[in-house]
Amino acid sequence: MSSPSKVFQCRWQPSRRLLAAYLTAQGLALVSLLLLDVPFAWRALGVLACIAHGVWHLPRVILLDHPLAWRGLRRDTGGWSLWRRADGWQVVQLLPDSMALPGLVVLRFRAKGQWWPRSLCLPADTLSADEHRRLRVRLKFSRRRWAAPG
Repeated sequence: MSSPSKVFQCRWQPSRRLLAAYLTAQGLALVSLLLLDVPFAWRALGVLACIAHGVWHLPRVILLDHPLAWRGLRRDTGGWSLWRRADGWQVVQLLPDSMALPGLVVLRFRAKGQWWPRSLCLPADTLSADEHRRLRVRLKFSRRRWAAPG
């Protein structure tokens, strides 16, 4: 049996499935807002909130074309790191409620120096089949995967 490499790294691309799911959810939210029997001002506020959410999340989470969008994950002797164009590799602590399923990986993490957790959703179409499998294996079986960064 070969020994696993000390360094693991993967970078992902935007997911068409995630985009379709997001647009479907936004469409259903907008239709339900328009069908509600509430004053126009509340309806307009709800529609504006949906639009604001889309303007903020589409480039950062779904399309990944914003400089602050997380685009890669690395595990080395220093622990786990996430990459984004704006500031390169950032040390993070993965949280125990992260999930690694065959069709979906949900990374829950806390960036160094921040107290609130964040999440990344990586459907299977964001990586090649082999890279997605290797990521799931690393998340399930890495030693000290929940350790805080040093």
